[in-house]
Amino acid sequence: MVKIAVLGPIPRDTIYTHQDEVIQKYGCVTHPVIALSKLLGEEGIVIPITHVHQRDFDPILEVFEPYSNIETTHIGNKEDKGTVIELRFLDQNNRLEKQTACMKPILPEDISDLDDIDAYVFVPITDFEISLSTLRYIKKHKKGLIIFDAHGPTTTMSMTGDRYRKFWVDMDEWLPYIDVLKMNLEESQACWFKNEYEYEEMTSYEEDKTDHLDAMAEHVLSKGVTYFYVTLDSRGCVVYYREDNSTVKKFIKSVFMKDVIDTTGCGDSFAGGLAYGFSLYKDPIKAAQYANTLGALRTQGKTFEVFKNKTETNKLISDHY
Repeated sequence: MVKIAVLGPIPRDTIYTHQDEVIQKYGCVTHPVIALSKLLGEEGIVIPITHVHQRDFDPILEVFEPYSNIETTHIGNKEDKGTVIELRFLDQNNRLEKQTACMKPILPEDISDLDDIDAYVFVPITDFEISLSTLRYIKKHKKGLIIFDAHGPTTTMSMTGDRYRKFWVDMDEWLPYIDVLKMNLEESQACWFKNEYEYEEMTSYEEDKTDHLDAMAEHVLSKGVTYFYVTLDSRGCVVYYREDNSTVKKFIKSVFMKDVIDTTGCGDSFAGGLAYGFSLYKDPIKAAQYANTLGALRTQGKTFEVFKNKTETNKLISDHY
């Protein structure tokens, strides 16, 4: 029986799409949890680990209620500290973000009673939600692959609630406790920065800039990460890992979807796909195929019906790969 834990917030989201639609739902952790639930079926259990507002607790349990293999005992509401976010999409991929509530961070005591977990999937969306002490605790006391999404430590919020991209300055403190590091291209540019900039150089995301990835991968792998994934939007993803004392770089094309309805949660779903691929196949390429597929499926609608069972998902993978 496979056991996968997904750690991060379940924000109460209000989403304004680039097609002038308004979507209200619970996001982040819900995407990989339900995607994994459908994929695993009777083969596994998914455990969301999070803190939520008391007003959101029962509605969140209702979201998970139809899925018998989701264990909800680690959704805490005692502190009444959850996440509330508004997203306004400017186009398919770019958005303005506002956060009006802060989740209580996930600490070692939140997972102390969990054993036999095959993979821990960390999907923070803001820099305070996951404590480094939690990763250290897992490395020292638990087994299971640690899959970590860099979206959290490269994002912060101001006192006005505006969410901003930030440099992950202390990344090297985290890398020894991460087995699989996942990020998108914009986040990679927030992790690989110069010692000093000229004022004019301080610009935002450059969507075609990839020339830093090879050097960054060498650094990340040298610090203890086993697999390093960077998603490249609709193109697919690239993975780096060591084999026979040399670095291997593989590109895995995307699963093409003609119509994109909602991209919210694609990165979280991608991380869930990595967890499934590694837990069942222990293969970085197979894991990337599942990750790309879950990310692509997430774009296909506003509800969790976009995710498919193992048979349907495997057919989609075989059709594309």
